[in-house]
Amino acid sequence: MAEKRDYYEVLGVNKDASEDEIKKAYRKMAIKYHPDRNPGNKEAEEKFKEAAEAYEVLHDDQKRKQYDQFGFNGPQSGGFGGFGGGGMDMDDIFSMFGDIFGGRGGGFGGFGGFGGGRDEHQQRVYRGGDLRLKVKLSLQDIVSGVTKKFKVRKDIQCTHCNGTGAEGGAVPETCPTCHGSGMVNRTVRSVFGMMTTQSECPTCNGEGTIIKNKCHVCGGTGIVKGEDVVEISVPAGVEEGMVLNVRGKGNAGPRNGVAGDIQVIIEEEPNDTFVRDKQDVIYNLLLDFPTAALGGEAIVPTIDGKKLKLKVEPGTQPGKSVRLRGKGLPAVKGYGSGLGDLIVNMSVYVPKTMNREERNAVESLRDSSNFQGDSHTKQHIFEKFKNYFN
Repeated sequence: MAEKRDYYEVLGVNKDASEDEIKKAYRKMAIKYHPDRNPGNKEAEEKFKEAAEAYEVLHDDQKRKQYDQFGFNGPQSGGFGGFGGGGMDMDDIFSMFGDIFGGRGGGFGGFGGFGGGRDEHQQRVYRGGDLRLKVKLSLQDIVSGVTKKFKVRKDIQCTHCNGTGAEGGAVPETCPTCHGSGMVNRTVRSVFGMMTTQSECPTCNGEGTIIKNKCHVCGGTGIVKGEDVVEISVPAGVEEGMVLNVRGKGNAGPRNGVAGDIQVIIEEEPNDTFVRDKQDVIYNLLLDFPTAALGGEAIVPTIDGKKLKLKVEPGTQPGKSVRLRGKGLPAVKGYGSGLGDLIVNMSVYVPKTMNREERNAVESLRDSSNFQGDSHTKQHIFEKFKNYFN
């Protein structure tokens, strides 16, 4: 299987290209490799699909951000596989990006002279709109992954006409003007001679069919406003700002068309115990002075709810860090591997008030050189804290 090419390379644009530049580049590629212009040419067909896949991602702001961050391993439903364009067929491309070609059926209407368009018996396929949801996750949700259910208001199929848009089970009739193609031809004279162009059929608005008796519930669209319960599986290891694309769970497509998608935007709830740093988690351990000075044991919580005993070395300085390997968060499926670490940052508690006995004990140590530290030790501690706060 050939290695996928970078989407910017496919369209021949820079990574900072504007939306208009991306659209123009794709239109140019679509003209060059359109099947109507290259009949029977499999290589041209593959390049046509490759360009459509690149455009599907780069013209969508959210998908483009994901691609720029993750490459071909962007978030998708059921995991973090490649973007969905790789499985597109010609019907998908024409239904989703038909407006790019100047005609709804995917022919070269408006480009002039290449013919094509929809097959006489090919019905136009609509696509429903996408939806966006925000989901707030706790650290525990992120550790193991979670399934969330949402009640979503969206376009659903009209049950009265079963999505056809026709009243009483009637079958849409073939348009008498375009004979089902959705396009009409027009011959014009140009500097190159007589040329045939295509445009959308004015009788059926590019449908190819007409409904004489429209459904009284949906008005002929085949969709109505409603609610649906959507179940979304969120993989372990996701991060704030990531977007999961759940295919086919968005708005229903008019006239039994293709359903849109749902983009699920990840938000992380703050955690009272840990601070997250990508796959690592940070725990701030506050030691009492005797334990820091004499050594001992401290109890450290972990993200899976268990507790660990941590050995504290005698003379532990504030700012010291201990890294516990493999006690952090899992990598997102399809992007990285293994587990992060638990980083324990140590500081020493100093009481704000002391009784007379405690004060006398501390006063007796004030003049001891061993409790004052030399300039090297002070600088070392200062550097540790500076690095920690940076």
